[in-house]
Amino acid sequence: MTTPSQPARRATIEDLQKLTPLWAREGLQAEELSKRFQEFQVVDGPGGELAGAIGLQIAGHEGRLHSETFLHAEEAETVRARLWERVQMISKNHGLVRVWTQLGAPFWRQNGFGDPAPETAAKLPAAFAGIPALWNVLQLRDETATAPSLEKEFAMFREMQKEETNRIFRQAKVMKLVAAVILLVVFVLLAIWIFAWFKTQALRHK
Repeated sequence: MTTPSQPARRATIEDLQKLTPLWAREGLQAEELSKRFQEFQVVDGPGGELAGAIGLQIAGHEGRLHSETFLHAEEAETVRARLWERVQMISKNHGLVRVWTQLGAPFWRQNGFGDPAPETAAKLPAAFAGIPALWNVLQLRDETATAPSLEKEFAMFREMQKEETNRIFRQAKVMKLVAAVILLVVFVLLAIWIFAWFKTQALRHK
């Protein structure tokens, strides 16, 4: 048995036939999870099999780790570490404030997950609720920085939109000027042609 060396990646539709038996073996609801396969991150084994997988559900700025499963129990810690690296990267890219989990492996507590304070527990998204097991949570960044950051990003977006609109208006003005010049040239040429035609006709009648 060879320890998986590949980094974790996002699951694809082609992984479903490999994920389904792993979920079923863990007693998970494979049929339900198959509809949400996009939430899963996986690690490939050396023989093309899946060494492990974990789900990351995202609701706003909150994430939930769920439904982890491994092909070989003795490789679980190694594979779990690779999956956690991937989850941290996704969490950063999505600007997550916290990650919640009900997974019971000691690995999660060793990596900073712990019991939420009452004020934090009250912020558990409704999308994650409904399961009686105890929650563990990891605070990733300061929540108070989220709103200003979003406002800054929105302001940058508005500025970009404004600049794009101004650029389109500038292009429209240039196009109108070009069209006016072309129309003027056509008018002048037409006037010259009419003048020349009348002059030719006058000469013929002399």
